[in-house]
Amino acid sequence: MHRDHDITILTAHDDFVVIDKPPGLLSVPGRGPDKADCASARVAARFPHATGPLICHRLDMDTSGLIVFALNPDAQRHLSMQFEARTVAKRYIALLDGRVERDHGEIDLPILFDYPNRPRKIIDDRGKPSQTHWRTIGAGKDAIGPWTRVEFTPITGRSHQLRVHAAAPFDPANPASGLGAPIRGDSLYNPRAGGGDRLHLHASRLAFDHPTNGSRIECHSVPMF
Repeated sequence: MHRDHDITILTAHDDFVVIDKPPGLLSVPGRGPDKADCASARVAARFPHATGPLICHRLDMDTSGLIVFALNPDAQRHLSMQFEARTVAKRYIALLDGRVERDHGEIDLPILFDYPNRPRKIIDDRGKPSQTHWRTIGAGKDAIGPWTRVEFTPITGRSHQLRVHAAAPFDPANPASGLGAPIRGDSLYNPRAGGGDRLHLHASRLAFDHPTNGSRIECHSVPMF
């Protein structure tokens, strides 16, 4: 393992590379030359032999943690099919503002673009189905207030899914409702938006099948919060 321009390369094979992305770095290029720097560009610079598309999935710019990049078109196609079939195992750690009294559960809420306020998303029956398993792994109180540490296992992969599910109000009559505790440092969904200079959301586990030999690859990363 070694560091390269703030991305941490966890494992590299002929067909793919898994990195640990820092918060504040785009996964893919944005619009305009000022948004050209991103994780995929840094991987391409580090692996100049890579051919074809690199992207198989992405993280929000403010989310840190594990991403796999393909290094050739065949690997990209194979890995993308795994994500589409939901055979890739993903796990996230988040620090939430507030106390979540339940120990575990599943959130099942439809997510829709809040078009007047893009890129925000909202819970709306017209939205796309989205499901997240979660469990509490810690709780406490600090100078900012009470907090809950949660492990998220997304079933679907909607943009902002975990952020919206955490912030969505808890309804005692609906066990599949949100947690009512936004992620600390979330400038879009946390009205306090306090708690430091970053979103406290980290992709901590990624497991998938090797695109060539089929062996199971599993990577872990510990969040810096």
